Amino acid sequence: MPMPATLDPRGIRFTAAITSVILAIGLVTGSWRVLAVQTVLFALCAFVGMGLNPWGAVYRSAVAPRLRAVPESERESPAPVRFSQGVGFAFAVVATAGYALEWTTLGMVANALALVAALLNAAFGYCLGCQLYLVLRRFGPVKQEAR
Repeated sequence: MPMPATLDPRGIRFTAAITSVILAIGLVTGSWRVLAVQTVLFALCAFVGMGLNPWGAVYRSAVAPRLRAVPESERESPAPVRFSQGVGFAFAVVATAGYALEWTTLGMVANALALVAALLNAAFGYCLGCQLYLVLRRFGPVKQEAR
């Protein structure tokens, strides 16, 4: 299913909630395998396309049809969200490596920072990576593309 040109902000928060659960499991267990799965999900969304996010697909097929349509004016551009997935990917790579190399403190710190960002998005709709994207756009060119 091709991705729409804009994203439903409720779907972004839904995905962030599931991501928060995965990151919390990673933090509690210290499992590099759990973080590796989340790292792959972040990579697919950031570098291949948002349409590959399985939680987004669950939202679009099972949740969104039960909700009122979101007006186009309230929908979001995919570019900041993809950028934030790239930021999540960077933290998840560090966490995965930290846990795998038994540098537990490094893994926990990177994992916890990613979890805080995901929780902020899930609970309050505040996307730290999206805000960073906007700051970078203000000070320099960031390639924009929608997938």
